[in-house]
This record gives sequence, structure tokens and C-alpha cells, in this order.
Amino acid sequence: MFKRILVLAPHTDDGELGCGGAVARFLEEGREVFQAAFSAAARSLPKSCPPDTLVREWKAATSAIGIPAGNLVRYDFPVREFPAYRQEILENIIVLRRELKPDLVLLPALEDIHQDHQTIALEGIRAFKQISILGYELPWNNLYFRNNSFIILQEPHLQKKAAALACYHSQAHRPYCGETFLLSLARTRGSQIDAEFAELYSLIRLVVS
Repeated sequence: MFKRILVLAPHTDDGELGCGGAVARFLEEGREVFQAAFSAAARSLPKSCPPDTLVREWKAATSAIGIPAGNLVRYDFPVREFPAYRQEILENIIVLRRELKPDLVLLPALEDIHQDHQTIALEGIRAFKQISILGYELPWNNLYFRNNSFIILQEPHLQKKAAALACYHSQAHRPYCGETFLLSLARTRGSQIDAEFAELYSLIRLVVS
């Protein structure tokens, strides 16, 4: 039922981590997918990495999963300071709404405790009041989660997600970026709905036209 999907990623790797499997499935089904990343988190990189490391890795990762380069939008807000830029972020999201006209938005769940993720979630909900919204799961940031929406996946979708995350060489030390973790999580979520694999989402708003 959804033809144009917009992913809001607080940082350059969040889109692939939170909903990479769903994006792979949507693209396989011929739907349009756009992604907006709000920070390349340069200050979070090891000092040995050039400042544009995550930008280059993001471009490679989104290409690996199949999002056309022309469907990418990037902003440069300072990592861990999004609350101070709330109004500017909201205005940028409103521009995305007007220009892209998505019918489904994927963004961090309201349960996400990271301050940047919370800001994107809240401002996204404000901007897209008449559009279906799903909050994606990032377990390391969620103290609790509403298990009320699932997107069923096949193994090739997860292979694409893993290939995309493998592009983030600067983040390879994080356990949740590894293929073993993402496959285990997808199996766990799939088992909750009697499927082999799935991604879990928190339903924020569903609009049926």
C-alpha cells in the first residue's frame, strides 16, 4: 500500500541499522525509497579517521542496499546536540515532506533514549501528521519497545542489510553492526510472528486512504 518511503536517519548509519531489511524489500518490490541523514557524527569517529569517513561509508552503504544516490539527502547537525537545533531540524523535515510527498515514514522509535534520535522522532511526528509512521528498533537504545508491527523479510533482504553495514568500516568494532547480531535479531523477531525473519517496528500512526 506504500509507494514512496522516506527514512529519517539521525546519523549516517541509523537507517541501515534500523530498517535496512525493510528498505531492501521495498526496493525489490519496486517502491521508491528516500533517505535523509542529519549528521555524519564526525566527532564520534576515532582520531585516526578523516572527518568525512562516515559520509563516504554512508554513500557506499546506501548504494549496496540499492537506494539511488539521487534519493539521498544529508544535513550536518552536530552529533549529540540535536535538541538545540530542534526548530531548524523541523523546518528541514517539512521541506522533505513538501518535496518528496512520502506515504510512509520510518524514523527512530519514541522509546529511543539517544537525544539525537528522540529529536528526529518528535520532529518527524510533528511534521508528518497525516502520514503513516513506523518507529524502527535500535535495541541498544531502547529501554522498552512496543512490539506491535513487523515487516517480514527473506534471507536475501538481510544479506543486503549485512552488505550495507559492512561498508561502515569505522563502526566494525560495534557488536550490533555485525552480521551475526542482525541475523539473530531478525530470527528472534520472526519467531514472534511465526516467520523465519522480520524487523520489528513501533506503530506510531497508520493512515489508510
